[in-house]
Amino acid sequence: MHKILAAFLALFLMQAVCTPKDPPVVTDDTISDAVRVKLASDQMVGVLDLKVDVKQGVVTLAGSVEAKSLKSRAEHVAKKVKGVKQVVNNIEIKTRAFGK
Repeated sequence: MHKILAAFLALFLMQAVCTPKDPPVVTDDTISDAVRVKLASDQMVGVLDLKVDVKQGVVTLAGSVEAKSLKSRAEHVAKKVKGVKQVVNNIEIKTRAFGK
């Protein structure tokens, strides 16, 4: 009987000592850095000069691209970052003029 009580006591103490810690706080700076890294490492949008601003978890993307698919891709990549609540996509689509 004492062995069972000792085992339960040991189990209880292990749970008390090994409780998971609070997850790290995700700040706007952390989100901004993560979005920039994800965008830079993406094969489609990594070479583009895009601006990233974050306020209270809301990411605002700005800059210009040559195709709607690139604008959509940048938004999709940003949305996948942990802590992002919303993405405001202000990226403009600029078409190249022929002959330039």
